[in-house]
Amino acid sequence: MAPVYDMRYDSEMGRAYHRHISSALLEGLPRGKYLLDLGCGTGLFMRRYGETGGDAIGLDISRGMIENARGRCNGFEFCMGTAEELPFRDQTFDAISCLLAFSYLTNPSWMLAEASRILKPGGKIAVCTLSRTMLTSLVPAIYRLGELIDVRHIGVGDFGERYYTEDEMVILFSEAGFHDIRVKRVSFAHISLKKPIFEIARKMEPFVEQRMPSLAYNILATGRKPGLIGDPGP
Repeated sequence: MAPVYDMRYDSEMGRAYHRHISSALLEGLPRGKYLLDLGCGTGLFMRRYGETGGDAIGLDISRGMIENARGRCNGFEFCMGTAEELPFRDQTFDAISCLLAFSYLTNPSWMLAEASRILKPGGKIAVCTLSRTMLTSLVPAIYRLGELIDVRHIGVGDFGERYYTEDEMVILFSEAGFHDIRVKRVSFAHISLKKPIFEIARKMEPFVEQRMPSLAYNILATGRKPGLIGDPGP
């Protein structure tokens, strides 16, 4: 996937889609701090976070993704690994991001426990992942059908991804000890749509996110590690 991954976000639609969800992720993170980007891919979000004046480390399970990310993000560091067992010391980072990788974790609760461990007191985490809706509930079946009839498309396939509800994200974040948990639905104009439909969906996106969030394709969850002065703790 690494050699062709960026083709997904190199079109006008792809750039619009990625900018929208990455903007939502940025809203839940402190600017200009020390960030760990989990499932960093080819460094698209890290580059954007760097524009805020922050420093970042990217972690991904794919060597090819990391090699491409190094070419895009000069000055940032990268390492291979799994988000469920992080190779960092306690209280290392000010912020943690995870953009469109959370749904592929086998043990999301392990990842969040590890995130809490390596965050500094008061540090923040923001996760944007696939949301469970009436529409997305059909996606795995569509993927399997496409594979049966040998329809191939970048980023399309049955990878065993999980789709989350608001309540599920709140429970996971709470069990990991995070405070100030906020969950909302984001993005109605999805990159997989045909361009005319994408443009219509993009115009409808603000209304859908505010008035009909159950139709939004992704879900954004943010939280804060307790420990600031005056914080009562868990």
